[in-house]
Amino acid sequence: MSYGKKDEDADLGLVKVDRTQVFQEARLFNSSPIQPRRCRILLTKIALLLYTGEKFPTNEATTLFFGISKLFQNKDASLRQMVHLVIKELANSAEDIIMVTSTIMKDTGGSTDAIYRPNAIRALCRIIDATTVQSIERVMKTAIVDKNPSVSSAALVSSYHLLPIAKDVVRRWQSETQEAAASTKSSGGFSLGFSSSSGSLPVNNSTMTQYHAIGLLYQMRSHDRMALVKMVQQFGAAGAVKSPAAIVMLVRLAGQLAEDDQSLRRPMMQLLDGWLRHKSEMVNFEAAKAICNMRDVTDAEVTQAVHVLQLFLSSPRAVTKFAALRILHNFAIFKPNAVNVCNPDIEALISNSNRSIATFAITTLLKTGNEASVDRLMKQISSFMSEITDEFKITIVEAIRTLCLKFPSKQAGMLAFLSGILRDEGGYEFKRAVVESMFDLIKFVPDSKEDALAHLCEFIEDCEFTKLAVRILHLLGLEGPKTSQPTKYIRYIYNRVVLENAIVRAAAVTALAKFGVGQKDPEVKRSVDVLLTRCLDDVDDEVRDRAALNLRLMHEEDDLGERFIKNDNMFSLPYFEHQLVTYVTSDDKSAFDTPFDISKIPVVTREQADAEDRTKKLTATTPSLKPPKTGPSKTASTGAEAQASAAAAAQKYAQELMSISHMEKFGGLLKSSSVIELTEAETEYVVTVVKHIFKEHIVLQYDIKNTLPGTILEDVKVVATPSDEDELEEVFIIPAEKLETDEPGKVYVALKKTGGEGSMATSTFSNVLKFTSKEIDPTTNEPDDTGYDDEYEVAEFDLTGSDYVIPTFAGNFNHIWEQVGAGGEEAEETLQLSSMKSIADATEQLTKALSLQPLEGTDVPISQTTHQLKLLGKTVNGGRVVANIRMAYSSKSGVTTKITVRSEEENVAALIVASVA
Repeated sequence: MSYGKKDEDADLGLVKVDRTQVFQEARLFNSSPIQPRRCRILLTKIALLLYTGEKFPTNEATTLFFGISKLFQNKDASLRQMVHLVIKELANSAEDIIMVTSTIMKDTGGSTDAIYRPNAIRALCRIIDATTVQSIERVMKTAIVDKNPSVSSAALVSSYHLLPIAKDVVRRWQSETQEAAASTKSSGGFSLGFSSSSGSLPVNNSTMTQYHAIGLLYQMRSHDRMALVKMVQQFGAAGAVKSPAAIVMLVRLAGQLAEDDQSLRRPMMQLLDGWLRHKSEMVNFEAAKAICNMRDVTDAEVTQAVHVLQLFLSSPRAVTKFAALRILHNFAIFKPNAVNVCNPDIEALISNSNRSIATFAITTLLKTGNEASVDRLMKQISSFMSEITDEFKITIVEAIRTLCLKFPSKQAGMLAFLSGILRDEGGYEFKRAVVESMFDLIKFVPDSKEDALAHLCEFIEDCEFTKLAVRILHLLGLEGPKTSQPTKYIRYIYNRVVLENAIVRAAAVTALAKFGVGQKDPEVKRSVDVLLTRCLDDVDDEVRDRAALNLRLMHEEDDLGERFIKNDNMFSLPYFEHQLVTYVTSDDKSAFDTPFDISKIPVVTREQADAEDRTKKLTATTPSLKPPKTGPSKTASTGAEAQASAAAAAQKYAQELMSISHMEKFGGLLKSSSVIELTEAETEYVVTVVKHIFKEHIVLQYDIKNTLPGTILEDVKVVATPSDEDELEEVFIIPAEKLETDEPGKVYVALKKTGGEGSMATSTFSNVLKFTSKEIDPTTNEPDDTGYDDEYEVAEFDLTGSDYVIPTFAGNFNHIWEQVGAGGEEAEETLQLSSMKSIADATEQLTKALSLQPLEGTDVPISQTTHQLKLLGKTVNGGRVVANIRMAYSSKSGVTTKITVRSEEENVAALIVASVA
């Protein structure tokens, strides 16, 4: 027999089985005497068809079932095992299958060593319905605590599947399930359903019962948090559970409980810390991952987990090293400093023969390394880039993109690396990742602009991907005219008009037009005019139309061309997309009678869009917990999904506010603050506030949740009293009509700025919740006719100068600093931030408090003792605000800061400084 490649590829792994032929052979079940061996082979064929997705018609399935049921007359254990297995699979398609219930129930209580008992239990739970579950309660309770682990596991898993249809009945089996989870049964045979004539295949199943029992207990108690806590603490004790799989489930549940309830965080973290020392590697990894994925995890909490993962990095097993490295890699995205201690061990893995491990090692080091190690890492990466797949190359390129933004001073080396791999062989996704990284360098690191543009010009000379060529041409049109020698880019662009397909030619025409509109050099403008005129003879109508339109705009004497071609303002694309989707998916059939109103879409400047884009690319947050489907599970969310910038926050609320008739006259929403918590999460009334800024008005949006059971709140208002009533006067309050238990509601308070349009009123607000409280009658579930008026005071909050500022991006901080300082005002303040534990904390908190955009990579402190933070923003009126903050850290006094703010508008600098003073 040949064992060559050809035989391996041949479809000889399974016997070819025909459904019609099998159905005809089923007459064998009617023969007398019954032939166990031949019947088992035929049942195996039926099972094979059912497992591979083949469906028997109802009449055939019913005929098969009645034929198979005759096999119960034979006492052969292996045949009986197959009968139960096939009946279980036919349960969904055959009719009258419930007729064999009594026979199967008898088999569930057979002799202790009967190999068919687990299959009988599974079949029994498939054939009954919700109305008959109670009749098998005694059988199931007995099976759950059976000494045979295979029988017990079968009963537990079957109970798990019965929960959706008979929740109340199954929950009565908790004490038996608890007993099964607490006991360690002796090893027993476990039947998979298929067996030889000599018996079943023995599989050690001594600890899997615990895993199944704990999974069932979790489902039974998922509605009761304290019961879950008790379960985790009971089974989390040392030695209480032998099954590593069961402990992994407890680890996930402990992590979920710590996330959901802050009061449980400490005891759950202690349990997780103990599981880091478990003898099973899978438990160690799961505990480390749970700790690293914890929201707002502190350095102290994560130290032991990182240490355990560091030990695994030196394991001789590749899979262990890979698992540890992957957890560290994901953790380093949002807390790189905590992973720094592992860097020596990670560096040793760069040369690992397993390229998956080497790639993760490199990308982790790129996230955790400091500025001094960048050049060395780039050399090491270059040595094996040709040996890895495009998928791993993209991972590395994405890590380098983030590194470019963190360390702008190292842009030359990173740009050389990116331009080098751009010439290598690779697919579209890989090339796109490299090009997008170079785009970010051009946008956020001005010193790299001309070199990066030159590399991209060379790339499109031999670019096989139309989409990339169009993207690069668009960028050349945006950035090329701003460079010192714009003519050298015109040649590259026009080459595309001569040599490329119609789509690229059209993009090239639009890019050329940007060099001609607003061009002060007459020679350049004339050259562009000549080139666009040639395009009027193009064979493609799109190219001709674009050329004709742009020539017309270039020759217009007014600023129409400037506004049309070089306008840097853009629609807020996420909000634009949401509105379009809402419009086209509306259930209202008359919705299309009214044209889509694009005037309601907010417009943002390119600087604001760039600031938001940079924040998304640099920011990654701690993972959030998602509710489990079949057990505790945890996933991490991406930074772009988890955070939104100030501009995105305004877009989020704009539609809701504009739908309120009272606010239509307020005009467009300029900015919305982040959510401010005014109460603790455990209080009887949970209240948060968001500040919305309009030209002449301030709207306070209070989100209120009533957590008291058995009560309902009506006519809920908030009396918001500003400390300076001369600057703000109340216009109206929109109350929440009714707040039922755990149902959130909204209250709006609108105030007018007495200083008029564009003024920046600041104040401290005291807040009192006023409402009518009514008890709910438990018999009728209706509120009482009469209630009592009550009020509830919540915390104060401030309206500060930073509430009127939007983060804005620019390339050259020093140039803007001098520009604003020459014609504006300046304010400064020296502060002692004793509560700050590090320069990094102070940088993060000051950036948030001032609502300004960090520039030149200063949001990532290099030194632990001193730092200079450079910030930029624009007020809602359009004036620029620039801040220069110098910081020094001392372990005794915390962080000492000197904040200097310059603004183009009068009195704004002082207001911004007062935001943190």
